[in-house]
Amino acid sequence: MTISREIKKRLGITFHNPSLLQNAFTHSSYANEHRRLKLEHNERLEFLGDAVLEIIVSEYLFHNFLQWTEGKLTRFRAQLVCEQTLSTLAKECGFHQLILLGKGEESSGGRQRLSLLCDVFEAFIGALYLDQGLTVTRNFVLSQIVPKIEEQETYLFTDYKTLLQEYLQKDGAVSIKYTIEKEEGLAHDKRFEASVSLNGNIIGYGVGKNKKSAEQLAAKQAYERLGE
Repeated sequence: MTISREIKKRLGITFHNPSLLQNAFTHSSYANEHRRLKLEHNERLEFLGDAVLEIIVSEYLFHNFLQWTEGKLTRFRAQLVCEQTLSTLAKECGFHQLILLGKGEESSGGRQRLSLLCDVFEAFIGALYLDQGLTVTRNFVLSQIVPKIEEQETYLFTDYKTLLQEYLQKDGAVSIKYTIEKEEGLAHDKRFEASVSLNGNIIGYGVGKNKKSAEQLAAKQAYERLGE
């Protein structure tokens, strides 16, 4: 199955120019190993996609967080448009399964490398922008990013796991344990339920799109309950 068919199947997006999509998923190692095919790799699209992502996310934060200072907006944008977040989005979209890699890159685990996945996501955004314009690209980016904003906003400037630990251990050592109680959903739309327990007794629950956010929200609930 071609990359364009897979993208249509996974994301419901039909590219007018499939060659742009092919370029977005072609790593330089693959292009170098298949020089006779004269393939264009994804580094230029990555450059463009990075800029498009930044303007879309900046615009969204500007219009939706009216009370935030420039510094706070900048920090939040940096946390969203970063290697960790973008590589996660790439995996959730199944991009890691579609990348064209050279044999050496493949054997060294390139398909799971965060920096490579981040680059592919940016390249896809660049290709989508060239193929279908800013409105379609904005809609796709926000469909992926907004859930991350909702997850991260609650603890962006507060590490509730650390706060909870400090609060519970102020009078001495205690046993604090985080457990993923449930994991469900498709690869691109996961849902995790986490609990935090104190000396074997559950004191908080949290639900998020990844384990980290679920644990942070469980800690947040426990901290707020205990602090009342």
